[in-house]
Amino acid sequence: MNVAALLLQALPGSVVTDVAELGQYRSDRSGHQSAGTPIAAVHAQSIEDVQAVCRIAYETGTPVVTRGAGSGLAGGGIAGSGEIVLCMGSMREILEISPANRLAVVQPGILNGALNAELARQGLWWPPDPASKDISTVGGNIAMNAGGLLCAKYGVTREAVLALKVVLADGRLISVGHRTVKGVTGYDICALMIGSEGTLGIIVECTLKLQPAVTGPQATIGAFFPGVEQAADAAARITAAGLVPAIMELLDRRTLECVGTYTGQDLLVQGNSYFLVQCDGPAALADAGAVVDIITAAGGTARTTTDPEESARLVDIRRQAFPALESLGTMLVEDVAVPRDRVSDVFRKVVELEDRYGIMIPTACHAGDGNLHPTFVYQGGTVPDDIWKAAGELFAYALELGGTLSGEHGIGLLKRQWLGDELGADQLDLQRQIKTVFDPRDILNPGKVFPATG
Repeated sequence: MNVAALLLQALPGSVVTDVAELGQYRSDRSGHQSAGTPIAAVHAQSIEDVQAVCRIAYETGTPVVTRGAGSGLAGGGIAGSGEIVLCMGSMREILEISPANRLAVVQPGILNGALNAELARQGLWWPPDPASKDISTVGGNIAMNAGGLLCAKYGVTREAVLALKVVLADGRLISVGHRTVKGVTGYDICALMIGSEGTLGIIVECTLKLQPAVTGPQATIGAFFPGVEQAADAAARITAAGLVPAIMELLDRRTLECVGTYTGQDLLVQGNSYFLVQCDGPAALADAGAVVDIITAAGGTARTTTDPEESARLVDIRRQAFPALESLGTMLVEDVAVPRDRVSDVFRKVVELEDRYGIMIPTACHAGDGNLHPTFVYQGGTVPDDIWKAAGELFAYALELGGTLSGEHGIGLLKRQWLGDELGADQLDLQRQIKTVFDPRDILNPGKVFPATG
């Protein structure tokens, strides 16, 4: 009996084998596509369903690609020939909300935005805030250790997860982490699972660390600068001054122009770089005043608002960057992060690469944490060689500055060939060994994260 038949027998009503329908799982939001079509897609309804898929996969040596919403930008959720797609989107229940313990227990398929809409009714909040929050799943956020606009103040996903239930490659179920605030028993396998990109186990239940909803004034600043380097320097000065805004974002001229065209706004008339800052909490108004002073001293012009609608408009300029660039063609959205005082150096490097390779690289930046998104827009499904060469130079430069290949998108397919440049041979080998301990048959998202050997 073939694998598809075994799945249909074990999970009737949950298995898709139609070739046309399976085509959607060959790509994710990165814009890249696998060469072939997967065997089947299974829409898991329960932990037991996930275990059944893993047992069949383990016994037959069939690869499994776990998929949430397909909103990833590194090719980690792409499935190809001979692979099973395990879709987690149907497992989206909130199992528990405990205000007394400031935690929630949820299934992995719930959307980030939907979860926070429900938590808001109880005065609570889960801080991870990726730009894709309205379409990305909590399980996907955890598997990728997602970031977003609020990381500098509220942290990335790893800071907001207490415990997980995980199905291993052979179908066993383990519980890792703790419901308690403290817990140091044994190795921290929960932390290891966060950001593992589906290569060590399949997350089937999430215990999340919540925060009280932010109350009090919220001050949003929309600022424009003659150049992006001045804006980057202002961001570094804000951090050095001990201020911790909830949001601190930068758009360079090319990105600002694309957003203006996409949204029908003449943004460049105000400046060549957009700098968004939002302060919240009891000291929001005082902090915003100090931020404006720094912006003005650095050569920028700023307006501040506490009006929720105007604030949303200012934030939306930043949130429209991805869809604006996506409307132009296929994107290679890069994701380097560097020490915060070196952000302006990366913007200078981007201009140098644009001039030398004759390409455009619109770049947005989470200025509060030094995470930049240089974006290469092209036509077609295959990344041109000159773009890969330019991207490779950019990766090398980020590492030279003491940075990293990925601040939040992960490695997936797109950046695996450079992983050893950051980790070094010894650590790369150690990480491969860890993968083997959890997945001895290499069936969990094989070919992702680690470069091919031999």
